[in-house]
Amino acid sequence: MTKVLAIDDSRTIRNLLRMSLENAGFEYHCAEDGRLGVDAFPEVQPDVVITDINMPNLDGYGVIDELRRGPNATKVPIIVLTTESSDELKARAREAGATGWIVKPFDDASLISVLKRLTGHAA
Repeated sequence: MTKVLAIDDSRTIRNLLRMSLENAGFEYHCAEDGRLGVDAFPEVQPDVVITDINMPNLDGYGVIDELRRGPNATKVPIIVLTTESSDELKARAREAGATGWIVKPFDDASLISVLKRLTGHAA
């Protein structure tokens, strides 16, 4: 089963992601902020990470940077899920190592489609 680690400080977003991803057959794991998400990464060993940008303790850029360059450096796809939509912020995320960018509120079908494409998850 394809594992997803969702990192977002919004309980509402975490709950929406849980419903959407579990209904689509993904194994769902979550963290409430960037520091907890990075710390959970080695234990969860997700196939894809979804992260918000604006979070306490470690923002999404810090999450991407640590997952790409830290002690557990990984090539796992990292999707940014945020209310931010400026080209400048998207470019910064890409430069840090993000794979893609989805603006909240997200569309379940689009999110699932992207995740399936990135992970090779069968429908």
